[in-house]
Amino acid sequence: MSKKILIVGGVAGGASVAARVRRLDEQAEIIMFEKGPHVSFSNCSLPYHLSGIVENSKKLVLTSPEDFKKKYNIEARVHSEVIAINREEKTITVKDLVNNETYDESYDKLVLSPGAKPIRPNLEGIDNPNVFTIRNVVDIENLNTFIKHEGMKRIAVIGGGFIGVEVAENLRLAGYEVSVIEFANQIMKPFDFDMAQILHKEMVDHGVELILNDGLAKIGEGFVATQSGKKIEADAVVVAIGVRPETTLAEDAGLEIGETGGIKVDANYVTSDRDIYAVGDAIEVYHRLTHKPTRLALAGPAQKQARAAANHMYGISTQNKGVIGSSSIRLFDLNAAATGLNVETAKQAGISVDSVYVMPPDKVGLMPDSHPMHFKLVYELPTGRILGAQAIGKGNVDKRIDVIAAMITMNATLEDLAELELSYSPMLGTAKDVVNMAALVALNQLHGRYREVKVSEVRELVEKGAFIIDARGVKEFERGHLKNAVNIPLSEFRDRLDEIPKDKPVYIHCRSGQRSYNMVMALQNLGYNNVYNIAGSFLGICLYEYYTDYVTGREKIVTEYNFK
Repeated sequence: MSKKILIVGGVAGGASVAARVRRLDEQAEIIMFEKGPHVSFSNCSLPYHLSGIVENSKKLVLTSPEDFKKKYNIEARVHSEVIAINREEKTITVKDLVNNETYDESYDKLVLSPGAKPIRPNLEGIDNPNVFTIRNVVDIENLNTFIKHEGMKRIAVIGGGFIGVEVAENLRLAGYEVSVIEFANQIMKPFDFDMAQILHKEMVDHGVELILNDGLAKIGEGFVATQSGKKIEADAVVVAIGVRPETTLAEDAGLEIGETGGIKVDANYVTSDRDIYAVGDAIEVYHRLTHKPTRLALAGPAQKQARAAANHMYGISTQNKGVIGSSSIRLFDLNAAATGLNVETAKQAGISVDSVYVMPPDKVGLMPDSHPMHFKLVYELPTGRILGAQAIGKGNVDKRIDVIAAMITMNATLEDLAELELSYSPMLGTAKDVVNMAALVALNQLHGRYREVKVSEVRELVEKGAFIIDARGVKEFERGHLKNAVNIPLSEFRDRLDEIPKDKPVYIHCRSGQRSYNMVMALQNLGYNNVYNIAGSFLGICLYEYYTDYVTGREKIVTEYNFK
């Protein structure tokens, strides 16, 4: 007797379950239910319709119900809201939103993939007609139609996560004046604060007004007001402050909900009812690094969960290793990617942690379009186990982060990463790749071969009058330097040792950290026991300081910024 499998939700998780079940069982009856008008649409591509990168919104829909039926013999019922699960009868109650009729449908196995819904805070003006959230194709079409037909000029985006940043970027590319309001002190929380400063600069450089450490208080007629009392002109408002797992159906059916608010599932994505599975944004998953439950609203993991759930229905085992969280984004002229834990999340999990920040070129320097790649590697103390990484630059940052994601999955250490053999072409990378270099620097730090200070510590050093050596050339120094730095180029320091004190700490930087590292090691070999390399060096310092200087007007610690 063939199985009858019902699936609630027809996007990444639900559609993937359906497709996998069909590949395993040609005889199964498979029905998907979707409240909206579309199944299998590219959720992550929605913001790109605003700029015209995806010109036709119909292309966001990857497969139609007709194609599902013709190609896969899967019935996809749109405009069909599942309003109840009747566990004892093993049926669901469905409301046909077109005819406004309800009916019951029986199942052998039920899969819940309802996703997550945007959070709408209970604030004055939140229900105004010019306020939008983004969840599906209809949402993005409604926003795009409104701002084009109503002659909008100024748009406020509330929230600096992935959706908020992508919406803001695409609105700006379309020529709108855009403000981003974020309650936290940075956008893009997968990145540590120091790395996020690079993204902050990129946004303001492209004309986005970025308001941090300030939350939304009110939406008025033609404006939004923040908790600090700021009033920002806004013809339209996009609320993107996060998502909440859609668990109403599961809760009403008495299914167990996890401590993070997602549907609780076992290693095979079975809920507390052995005939009901759940996958995607609505579930609670296991984080393999923190060893704690978490939620992860990403399409890649949802598809893997879907395959595992379908496999389990047919007795095929799948090892559940948990998630680490890998993500990437394009932001104007920069690419950014992150995986695993950053320093902040590692500390919150009680893990003893350290990190290194390097910025070698993304390809051989004499090649066209060679640019610095800002790379931060996070590792555990004292084991050297790799915990995470973040990369920002104009080159292939996703490739490097994918390497780290693979190493984390293999429980690798810094030694493993340092010895990892990677492909090389001068047009694509360097013989000692960014990830290898970061591992070598981290090993030097882990084993006490040299010491460094983080870029976030430099302002305090300058304000305290610390002895800082700038190891760059004279002309580089003249184009901008730390206000109290002494210029002793790497090529000259052996002849100027009398200028370098041994009775107090000496901090050394260059442009990116390479020349200063060589000076630190040489001085240690010459008997200097209190020397430190400044991670990030002058380029990193300028990037770290710039945004806060820009918005606060505080006194700069550099004579001039130099981002070249």
